[in-house]
Amino acid sequence: MTEPKAARTIAATNGVAEDTAYGAVIAPIHLSTTYKFPAFEKPGPYDYSRLGNPTRDQLADTIAKLEGGARAVVVSSGMAALDLALSSLRPGDLLIAPHDCYGGTHRLLSLRSARGHYTVAFVDQNDPAALAAAFAGRPKVVLIETPSNPLMRVVDVRRVTGLAREAGALSVVDNTFLSPALQRPLALGADLVVHATTKFLNGHSDVVGGAVVAADAKVGDELAAWANTIGVTGSPFDAYLTLRGVRTLFVRIEQQQKTAGRLAAFLAGHPAVAAVYYPGLETHPGHALAKAQQSGFGAMLSFELAGGREAVRRFVAVLQVFTLAESLGGVESLISHAETMTHAAMDPEARAIAGITGGLLRLSIGLEAEDDLLADLSRALDALPPA
Repeated sequence: MTEPKAARTIAATNGVAEDTAYGAVIAPIHLSTTYKFPAFEKPGPYDYSRLGNPTRDQLADTIAKLEGGARAVVVSSGMAALDLALSSLRPGDLLIAPHDCYGGTHRLLSLRSARGHYTVAFVDQNDPAALAAAFAGRPKVVLIETPSNPLMRVVDVRRVTGLAREAGALSVVDNTFLSPALQRPLALGADLVVHATTKFLNGHSDVVGGAVVAADAKVGDELAAWANTIGVTGSPFDAYLTLRGVRTLFVRIEQQQKTAGRLAAFLAGHPAVAAVYYPGLETHPGHALAKAQQSGFGAMLSFELAGGREAVRRFVAVLQVFTLAESLGGVESLISHAETMTHAAMDPEARAIAGITGGLLRLSIGLEAEDDLLADLSRALDALPPA
């Protein structure tokens, strides 16, 4: 009997030294779009790469094992992964979603709802009364994003997935911000886990991709069949690069979150900063819950400049190490302004309800020297006029 492997061992070695053709240590990339049939009416394990590809399947197997799932489906983007995870919804079905979710998620759900594909209730999932009212509508799917993007709110996954199970609803958790290195939602009761593999799983800002992991193999098979039908499966080359990134996931995120904790503490003590949102701070309202359901606090944080949007304009102009750009999870540190970048598609009212203001900035911490990142933030903050 094979001994169970630690998650970091799976990340580093799953698929290594398994090439039966030439004994390659690193899993080879298979770029062929089509595969030879051994004989008439006798297809081999692969026939066409939209349906199945050895390289993409290797990545899917690795992600499934990291999440503790039965099957993963690798697709072309994080948004494609989310849309695939919600593909069981029909007109009239209710989806409960976070009120403070990623802007692209809010846009997708709002547009699907406007076209009558399903109904969406954007709910503060930390508000028991609001959650109870939403569940009274008999939802078919519940979407959870924790920590939330960009305000880093932490949702009790066990509680919400338990409510979904009682209601007969499917529960879907977006685990992009933490990755399976720091959180495993299936073990907390989720049915599906969604990733933008673009982010921490790949970790090098050079691939766009996504994945859905199912706790139940049959559900995973159904998702794989639908992904093939609508043609959203990921490319072999992207899968190859993403698997390369997964190999270093644990060592990257350990250093990144260490730096994030130090920067969050620094920002919390600066007079130009009105608020810091990082679950690793003991003052964060979700700190205890994060400790209970996560194995780390992650490399994402956000903060509010006391001077608002004009302070943001001056602040980002001074930065030299942080790059003003969207996305997250790479080896380089990024800063983004939710109101004008990641959440620009949300209408002002929705942003106000979520708590996204003109002074809010989000940081994705990379692998630069901590002191350089700290000095960069300090220099930019000190350049601001007194609030």
